[in-house]
Amino acid sequence: MKKKDIETREDVYLLVSSFYKKVRAHEILGPFFNTTIKDWDAHLHRLTTFWESSLFMTRKLEHKYLGNPLEAHVKVDRENHNSITEMHFGLWLNLWFETIETLFEGEVAENAKRRARKMGTFLYLKIFEARNI
Repeated sequence: MKKKDIETREDVYLLVSSFYKKVRAHEILGPFFNTTIKDWDAHLHRLTTFWESSLFMTRKLEHKYLGNPLEAHVKVDRENHNSITEMHFGLWLNLWFETIETLFEGEVAENAKRRARKMGTFLYLKIFEARNI
């Protein structure tokens, strides 16, 4: 059966919520997220808005992402004794790809993979830089 592409905010929410269900249950990634995030409904809404903004930049969107992912990730790393490594980003990325490939296919789905890869690389490099400040 042919899967559809990511086309709507509802599609983005399905991707984000399905992905974070896996992350929360993951033995290595789960503890970082489960101890940091207190309101999962609000977090999923915020991340849906982030990814919707990232994937549909040319659309006029009802929700606007306001936040600083870099600052949030640096803080989590600091609170976890600078223990986030490239392995964590690799695991995160593998789960993201797996979730996309299970649910969707198409140009936007491929773009979601590319953006996640770039974002993960950028965040990890900036987290590492922040440790030396």
